Amino acid sequence: MLRWLIGGGREPQGLAEKSSVQTIGEEQIQNPYTELLVLKGHQDIVRFLVQIDDCRFASAGDDGIIFLWNAQTGEKLNELHGHTHKITAIAPFSSSDVTEEKNDLIITASADRTVIVWDCTSGRQIQKVSCFHSTVKCLTVLQRLNVWLSGGSDLCVWNRKLDLLCKTSHLTDAGISALVELPKYCVAAAVGKELIIFKLSASNNGSESWNILEVKRLVDHQDNISSLVSVNDLTFVTGSHIGELIVWDALDWTKQASECNFWDSSVHPDVQPEIKLSQTPHETSVQHLTSDEECVFAAVGKGIYVYNLQMKRVIACQRTAHDSSVLHIEKLPNRQLISCSEDGSVRIWELREKQQLPAEPVSTGFFNMWGFGRANKQAIQAAKKMHENTPVYFLELVGDLIGHSSAVQMFLYFGELGLATCSADHLIILWKDGERESSLRSLTLFKKLAQNGDLQLRL
Repeated sequence: MLRWLIGGGREPQGLAEKSSVQTIGEEQIQNPYTELLVLKGHQDIVRFLVQIDDCRFASAGDDGIIFLWNAQTGEKLNELHGHTHKITAIAPFSSSDVTEEKNDLIITASADRTVIVWDCTSGRQIQKVSCFHSTVKCLTVLQRLNVWLSGGSDLCVWNRKLDLLCKTSHLTDAGISALVELPKYCVAAAVGKELIIFKLSASNNGSESWNILEVKRLVDHQDNISSLVSVNDLTFVTGSHIGELIVWDALDWTKQASECNFWDSSVHPDVQPEIKLSQTPHETSVQHLTSDEECVFAAVGKGIYVYNLQMKRVIACQRTAHDSSVLHIEKLPNRQLISCSEDGSVRIWELREKQQLPAEPVSTGFFNMWGFGRANKQAIQAAKKMHENTPVYFLELVGDLIGHSSAVQMFLYFGELGLATCSADHLIILWKDGERESSLRSLTLFKKLAQNGDLQLRL
């Protein structure tokens, strides 16, 4: 483990002239992450980070090993071996059985077609299942039902002991790429272009067996679904490889709104236009979605977009937030966003409201020549009022974290403990608030001096 003190992020020489990506100088006064800890252990790409509790997290990737870490100190707590191929999915699963002591568990799936449940405290395997006909690509825990789901070429429902409760028939060779929990014991599964709604129900005969029933197929997407996120008990959102975003009602599964023009500058005139000869599918793919109660935050190609659910439109964006595709995005509590990219960078953004200038009077032009100007005054006043009442937002770059040498796959935010990032460079970095860490070191030193002073007085 290495500890580095860092200054502000610095743009490599010559890059600013060739790229339209926004840059920031050395003085990043709103960026608290001025120290970092480099955690080593993995031998291949680190793709997953999952939070276990307030100060522990697990990492996993293509080497098939799971590491458990302390988010405050960077200490490696455990090293879990059991898979023979890369990890394809990971999920935390806390036991909710009131008759037993609470256990923090994690479930991992691998390309070796096995799933393992691990005890995070002891590091031992609780159970291992190897009956899958294809690789499990996603895992979802339904805490209210104390069961978990695995998605591959079929959908399986398991209890905490890894007993198979029920499964669907073979869905497709491509398999389920994402799962999200919905109200009324339902789940939405992304299968290619389709979104399949399944309903879970316990058997009426008193046994522990369950039933799973397909209740609806939604075929509104024109390309494969790449992202899926639940906003609340009323809404969930999907994104596709060609930049489609669809807002769904979580109760009746009807389409509430959609956005298909993320890359079209004419649709978002408040943002500076960017000259592009063409857009490849990779540049318009919705790589990741996250949300709060008001907005959905989308990583689309190289850009990040803020879609307001009530207004049903994009209210702010950075079309070229990074030099390469944005792989992960998260909303922080203080109106800030963090994004990471294939270009190896991690960037902090703040959503701010523009100070609008008074609207200029609109000329009636041609229509005024023929006497239609007076009749049009009402429409002009209404448009002017709407313009004045509609807030305009923008994303400002407030921090640039330079530490990884390859694609940053994802990150975890631990509040005052900092930020953890994982990368294709085989490293995990803990980004720390420099002022807080300095204060903690000073406090520790003061306590030691006080203890030494007490000891000398006793002698």
